[in-house]
Amino acid sequence: MKKVQSLTLKLNVSSENVSSELDLESFWDKQAGAINWFKKWTKVLDWKEPVAKWFVGGELNASHLCLDVHIKEGRSDKIAIYWEDENGNKKTYTYGQLHKEVNNFSASLKKLGVKKGDVVVLYLPMITQAIVSMLSVARLGAIHTVVFSGFSSMALRDRIAETKSKFIITADYGLRRGKKIPLKKIVDEAVKDISLVEKIILVNRSDENIYSEETFNVNVSSDNVMEEGRDILYRDLIKNSEDFIDPVPVESNHPLYILYTSGTTGKPKGIVHSTGGYLVYIYNTFKRCFGINRNDVYWCAADIGWVTGHSYIVYAPLMHGASIFLYEGAPDTPSPSRWWELIEKYKVSIFYTSPTALRMFRSFGDKYITKSDLSSLRILGSVGEVINPEIWKWYSSVIGNNKCLIIDTWWQTETGGFMIAPRSNFKITDLKPGSVSFPLPGISADIVDESGNTLPAGEKGFLVINKPWPGMALGIYGDAKRYKDVYWTKFKGMYYSGDYAVKDSDGYFWILGRSDETLNIASHRIGTSELESVIVESNSVAEAAVVGIPDSIKGENFIVFVVLKNSKTLTLNVSSENVSSDFNLEEVKKEIILGLRKSIGSLSKPKDIFFVKSLPKTRSGKILRRLLKKIFLNESYGDLSTLENNMVVKDIQKQLEITV
Repeated sequence: MKKVQSLTLKLNVSSENVSSELDLESFWDKQAGAINWFKKWTKVLDWKEPVAKWFVGGELNASHLCLDVHIKEGRSDKIAIYWEDENGNKKTYTYGQLHKEVNNFSASLKKLGVKKGDVVVLYLPMITQAIVSMLSVARLGAIHTVVFSGFSSMALRDRIAETKSKFIITADYGLRRGKKIPLKKIVDEAVKDISLVEKIILVNRSDENIYSEETFNVNVSSDNVMEEGRDILYRDLIKNSEDFIDPVPVESNHPLYILYTSGTTGKPKGIVHSTGGYLVYIYNTFKRCFGINRNDVYWCAADIGWVTGHSYIVYAPLMHGASIFLYEGAPDTPSPSRWWELIEKYKVSIFYTSPTALRMFRSFGDKYITKSDLSSLRILGSVGEVINPEIWKWYSSVIGNNKCLIIDTWWQTETGGFMIAPRSNFKITDLKPGSVSFPLPGISADIVDESGNTLPAGEKGFLVINKPWPGMALGIYGDAKRYKDVYWTKFKGMYYSGDYAVKDSDGYFWILGRSDETLNIASHRIGTSELESVIVESNSVAEAAVVGIPDSIKGENFIVFVVLKNSKTLTLNVSSENVSSDFNLEEVKKEIILGLRKSIGSLSKPKDIFFVKSLPKTRSGKILRRLLKKIFLNESYGDLSTLENNMVVKDIQKQLEITV
């Protein structure tokens, strides 16, 4: 990219941001006018750190914005949802059909006693009823808590108990790699000691009234235990229910949902998001970054159980009247071609996924991708973690045919929506591989040192947000002190993101990973993502995970776990105490060490490098680096219920036995 182009872009973007920063309230007042309100707000912002109340006094309803607005504008026949699973079962909903089923379910929930302010727990797989349930709960002014269907009964129990929810919505099973995960049984286990639960609503997936278009390819035998008086079948509940129920107006700062973090750093935090500020924010950022229009078919490959699913599978796309694609199953089942065949089949135009998934597909080889027609794509998004420049370039060339914008987004559960990201009106030449570019209008971001002082370009520090924004959390459910302590005490007047970053001379932001994933080697701070980015530049490497370990001299050192390209050729031969593959492993080690020394410096030499078949990941695709550390240090692993494949732990253990 030419220096002149980047500097021009920097000035244009900066002037836009300066305008929004100088008059923050006027800027967001204007943005709020883009969505439909029942009652206009009386005050744009009531800011009492650390709590911001946006559009005070305004009234609206999330379900109304996602459905009724489009019905009134004559778009009942437009496709709202395409759904398909890994076995080829499929279903579509028009906005009219989705509106009807949401109203049926809302009316039924109301008769059961669900009312404004109640908390309803959803423990559902990636099926259409997950979206129906979210919108139905919101229609009543109730608050939903979606629990990721990969979580264990204990994790589910904790969330039910803390929110004191009387109502649970679940399904008989979830589908993953051809296996059925018995969700109802997990729910039964979770609630066996919780007398507060009054009703469990069960979506029986094998029922033809639920999926009437095609017979399921999975042989389902219903062996769920139904407790009389407590458990109700979804199909029976919505049968003969009203086709319309008025959406309940809620004040802008009424909670829309509670979403628990995964708890990797202690007790899970129940992040509470508002209705008005949150919906204004994600509506604005979705349009600004993805340039969504009503002709787009949009696919976000995240799970509804995470914030990405809330903001950018359900609420923002449906508010914009887009057609969304919803997929249930593993990305490489029944073959590594699956995702790309679906993009061709449904003519997906905007695709949003994680770097972890991209690294996995890159390891399989391009042949599974290039046989599909991906010409419908115009924008590619990245979410969830730092995307290495090498993976960014591969994404652009192999998936995007060098024609698609790469919208790499930085944000968090706590922020509600995109904070730093390119915009849809950028040119490909405006992008820098691996950079999230600039803060969005209305967002004031900075890089600071330990004392909270702004750092000059090129110096690494902590990423902070120093002015409120509408998508910010209302707090942590039931623990206002913890919210303040975690996010607002490290730096006075600044939201502490917990991420480590740097800003270059052109003003582009580069995320370097979690600050608690920053190594301190002989008093020198090095981000794990910096190291991983260099390692995956090797022509032999598909994925890498860097893990910090104690060191008696340096204080801390690190080890590297590497997945080679075409990793299935890697075999562990315990008897001969070696590892064989299509690569010369010693040469690959030398290449990695040399690359690290050249790019970062002599302190970046790893203590050891281990070659493994695959890395431990959650079903949402995140690498469990803490688990790798525990395996290496032979510590207790704890709950592994979110792990995609438990066998990977044994494989890594074998490899460590051979090489350590």
